[in-house]
Amino acid sequence: MDWITGMQHAVDYIETHLADHLDIQEAARRAACSPFYFQRIFGVLCGMSLSEYIRSRRMTLAGSELSAADAKVIDIALKYGYESPESFSRAFFRFHGITPSEAKKDGKKLKSFSRVSVQILLKGGD
Repeated sequence: MDWITGMQHAVDYIETHLADHLDIQEAARRAACSPFYFQRIFGVLCGMSLSEYIRSRRMTLAGSELSAADAKVIDIALKYGYESPESFSRAFFRFHGITPSEAKKDGKKLKSFSRVSVQILLKGGD
């Protein structure tokens, strides 16, 4: 398996476990490298840390769920790994610029962070 395929397998694992406990060691195993190098390579390829990516994806999904369903803020907070609605609300506000209760009323103002797809295109040379 080449390292691009391995990185994509790791991203796929992360995406399927965003609402669960994420095991970085398992993601790194799927990328066929150590957790340290996995996080370093991810940062170089994506231009952000792995934790930033996970947080952004979780906030995007949480915003979608809050605006689309009649879910409680505390349920969404717990689902995406926050221990209290207050910490979730602070993180939600930093990411989206609106509170979770505002998102429930008007979800049109939510930010969206798309899933990463690992691809490398090399051009040039003879």
